[in-house]
Amino acid sequence: MAEILLFHSALGLTPGCRAFADELRSAGHVVHTPDLYDGMTFADVAEGVNHAQEIGFDTVVERGRRRAEDLPGALVYAGFSLGVMPAQMLAQTRPGARGAVLMHSAVPLGTFAPAWPPDVALQVHTKEKDDWGDADIAKDLVDAVPGAELYLYEGDRHLFTDRSAADFEPEVARALMARMLDFVGRVA
Repeated sequence: MAEILLFHSALGLTPGCRAFADELRSAGHVVHTPDLYDGMTFADVAEGVNHAQEIGFDTVVERGRRRAEDLPGALVYAGFSLGVMPAQMLAQTRPGARGAVLMHSAVPLGTFAPAWPPDVALQVHTKEKDDWGDADIAKDLVDAVPGAELYLYEGDRHLFTDRSAADFEPEVARALMARMLDFVGRVA
């Protein structure tokens, strides 16, 4: 069993994000899903990103950091798209991190720390042609982290794991979930 801190996408803490967390819980894991938007949700990624820009990306990351303060250090950090920012920051900087699962996006390695911690496992999932998904950044990040796993899926749909998003793809979401459960089982 692992303890996971899962951060939502720019859409907010949607029913699809909650369903994903519930699937992890049903596999026996403890999952925390903080709301970085104070209850706001969006149907469109661009609208959600605009909201994040209005409150500030630094604010999103700081809210994520604060949500982790009362949790144990031995966490797996996971994030969907925008949620990758606090997940990756915490995985790189918070002592005790077990791993990170970055979905739909990645952040350049030097953004939060100059190097990836050697004892923190990494798994990244994104679409090959997703303009929001940063496939090139994901490849660079995984290339820089020994043992890191990269899963590039065909297509360009962004939030393919969120059942409440227009981009949801059930088969790809199932494949990602299976890979994530295997990863979490290995690093817990």
